[in-house]
Amino acid sequence: MSDGEEHILLPRETAAMFGHAEAEQALLVSYKSGRVPHAWLIGGPPGIGKATLAYRFARFVLAHPDPAAPEVQNATSLALDPAHPVASRVAAQAQGDLLVLERVVNEQTGKLYTVIRVDDVRRTVSFFGSTAGEGGWRIAIVDAVDELQREGANALLKVLEEPPERAILLLVSHAPGRELATIRSRCRRLLLRPLTESDVMRALAAATGRDDGDDDVREAARAAEGSVGRALILLDDAARTLRQRVLDLIAQLPDPDPRALHALGDALGGSDPGALAAFMDLVNGWLSARLAGGRGPKPQLARAAETWEKINRAAADAEAYNLERKPLVFVVFGALAEAARS
Repeated sequence: MSDGEEHILLPRETAAMFGHAEAEQALLVSYKSGRVPHAWLIGGPPGIGKATLAYRFARFVLAHPDPAAPEVQNATSLALDPAHPVASRVAAQAQGDLLVLERVVNEQTGKLYTVIRVDDVRRTVSFFGSTAGEGGWRIAIVDAVDELQREGANALLKVLEEPPERAILLLVSHAPGRELATIRSRCRRLLLRPLTESDVMRALAAATGRDDGDDDVREAARAAEGSVGRALILLDDAARTLRQRVLDLIAQLPDPDPRALHALGDALGGSDPGALAAFMDLVNGWLSARLAGGRGPKPQLARAAETWEKINRAAADAEAYNLERKPLVFVVFGALAEAARS
């Protein structure tokens, strides 16, 4: 970020919700009914608030464990006072009845693992098998399902196949159409759309503590294509320049300029650790638009899913083994060109 001192609120810390009112009401109405599905697949492009909504629902359920209670039946949203003990514990990662599965830091390298480890996924079995502490609900958030390897996805499937009582799994997915059919069939799907520019601006201001009239905030929101996550990246000048290079090359598909690809590879080869993540965010955004909701001819969807697997595996290898970025750029755009032609 351009201001090294500003604290960016993480989804588990975020109390406000911008946009997604329809999805929020779907969760609330379901919970009020007392027949809430045991698993939800919350899908949509990266950075639009899927994890924020998952945490918002988890906090509400854990704070109000009885769906028939007046405070639940009279609720008009999933909002919970940030001063509530559950909200405080969730923000501090100290809520015993909430399990979060996400990539963690490799203690040997100091970097995040490139996937959610299967051993962590297997913790869901003992987690749901133990006695809940408060009110009887146990909730697991997987952020994101896209970062599970096949073995991890199969371990999660075992929990989905035999869900325990008073358990809720919230699966965040950047491309729900590419998840295992066996997982999709056992979840209620909730598809989130990109935010409006005004919602991105307000969410960006709330996340950073800046004023929503700030020129940088407005510019980032305008260029973010409905993604708060992308807007946060774009508050950095170097990231804005990188974004434009990638977008120009994507616009040239299926025949991007080789010289521009070389220049992009040189730019990614610098010391900025966030450059690769920003690059892959834009690429995955292009692909997720083709995979969201599983619409379109099956051969094209299958090709897009294969492309997703190929480029993200290549990026994960480049990050894990500190490989040269330029060859990765050519691998990624070669795969995108094939997908564009199909």
